Amino acid sequence: MDYDPVKDRLGRFFWTTPTRTKAFYRTLDAVFLRSWYVRRTLRRLVGARAGRPVRVLDAGTGFGQYAYWLVRTFPNVEVVAVDVKDDYLRRAEAFVAQTPYAGRVTFERADLTQPLPHEEAFDLALSVDVMEHIEDDRAVFRNVRDALVPGGHLVVNTPSDQGGSGVGGAGEESFIGEHVRDGYAVDDLVEKLETAGLRVTDTDYTYGPVGSAAWRLLVKWPITMLNRSPLLTPLVGAYYLGAGPVGLALNAVDLRRDNDTGTGLLVTAQKPPRPTR
Repeated sequence: MDYDPVKDRLGRFFWTTPTRTKAFYRTLDAVFLRSWYVRRTLRRLVGARAGRPVRVLDAGTGFGQYAYWLVRTFPNVEVVAVDVKDDYLRRAEAFVAQTPYAGRVTFERADLTQPLPHEEAFDLALSVDVMEHIEDDRAVFRNVRDALVPGGHLVVNTPSDQGGSGVGGAGEESFIGEHVRDGYAVDDLVEKLETAGLRVTDTDYTYGPVGSAAWRLLVKWPITMLNRSPLLTPLVGAYYLGAGPVGLALNAVDLRRDNDTGTGLLVTAQKPPRPTR
């Protein structure tokens, strides 16, 4: 299934006013369990800076919800949000310009497989569900490493090879047609990050059995309906009235578990600090 047409239809509706955009961001943060895990990790990493200025690279910002969340949550954060899609960037930039945080987010068009015009500029880089869309992932990791200051961190969230992208067995195709890989094995992702010169500090499976059930309930089934026909949109709204509370409760349970396996991966890596004399 191609996911982008559904995203574009939702975007055209929700980007019309700042109020709708904020509601859209809150919905994404709630239904996508990855956002629960990513925000928890960001709180830990930014919190460790103890109020010092933090420059963040949002590498593949998409709708821009993480850039907005970061500057809204942490007064010491500034974000450079990059993406290859001009329309997404324009919409996100227009929204943020109408908020009190306009001066703290910069939007730039960038191909992550090419060197970025920022050398040793960021304390933290974020890549949420981006790497499964990019064939040359090694180039991306090298370029992000160069953009980090020594000691800076990269947070990568991506589907795993344990059923990520909705793939449950050999021969099955990804639920998302735009993915170039169904998911990463832990060892594969760790090797690519460390070959790029980053030291992996944390690896966590997300979307364990409980979270995977929530994903089917909150994301897969509604998106499948919307992909069939936009006329089903009112039905999806009614569906969420019943399924939403159950799915959110499952998300909360998954976040509290230490999953032995899962359909998602959250990996944190660090650029080695400069040697001290």
